[in-house]
Amino acid sequence: MPPPYIEIQISAHPELVERLIAIMSQLGFEGFWEDESLLKCYISATRWNPALANEVRTTVTRMQLSSTTPRPVITVRVIEDRNWNEDWETTIAPIRVTDRIVIKPTWQEFSPSPGDLVITIDPKMSFGTGYHESTRLVLRLMEQHLHAGCRLLDVGTGTGILAIAGLKLGATLAVAVDVDEWSYENALENSRLNHVEDSLTVVRGDMMSVAAGSFDLILANIQLNVIAPLLPAMKARMTGAGVLLLSGLLLDDRDDLLGRLSEQGLVIREEMRENEWMAVAVGGERGPHCDPRAGGIPGEGY
Repeated sequence: MPPPYIEIQISAHPELVERLIAIMSQLGFEGFWEDESLLKCYISATRWNPALANEVRTTVTRMQLSSTTPRPVITVRVIEDRNWNEDWETTIAPIRVTDRIVIKPTWQEFSPSPGDLVITIDPKMSFGTGYHESTRLVLRLMEQHLHAGCRLLDVGTGTGILAIAGLKLGATLAVAVDVDEWSYENALENSRLNHVEDSLTVVRGDMMSVAAGSFDLILANIQLNVIAPLLPAMKARMTGAGVLLLSGLLLDDRDDLLGRLSEQGLVIREEMRENEWMAVAVGGERGPHCDPRAGGIPGEGY
């Protein structure tokens, strides 16, 4: 049984909501629901502690558009395991992320056009519905950098959406890893919904649960403070000509990110932006490619 979640409700001026999502993402919150001046943020109860509670309250209550607008108001409650679709069905509809990629929740009908690549997602409480800029950005980058035959690693998979998209775009195999039990179960379920379960290995654990090997494409849609310490481990799992797609990054993170990448001998090859968010394609000196002739799956035998 997945652990309960902590729900943070923030009443704030509508113009602050996007900034609040960015801040709460940086603090580790995984799910969001917004409606004009109300924002609900979710994090596993196992990650909630007095220090984080204090940081949330201090950071958020200091936000104010001007002296004439009220400060945000915060309420906290525990949410037990439940059918999250009952809350989300009214807000999540099919969304076209690129010219080809459409993300469709299980409870909505969608008539694809010729050439559409439709990914069916039952998101529950896992991150990855296509409604957040960071997910859209990394999917757009993936279209540019994934080639048929790639071997793909998705770090912090959430719903499994990126690994599933990679397989539908032509990857031969994928490994998706997440420390969260809810995400693990959700990614497995979504792999079956999209009929890629034979090509997708879902691992519950951290990066050390994935054996060092040769992935052509590694994806990480997480905030910078989580990505930074994982860079050496991700680099160790890339092929020499592999590429790393990083998202969940704020524009203000760019200088810090450049320094972290330089320490690992990595450089930004491409960058995309949407609102306050950015995603980058990163590699070494050699250009990215995928070699469909290379066989085997790194860490085979989970």
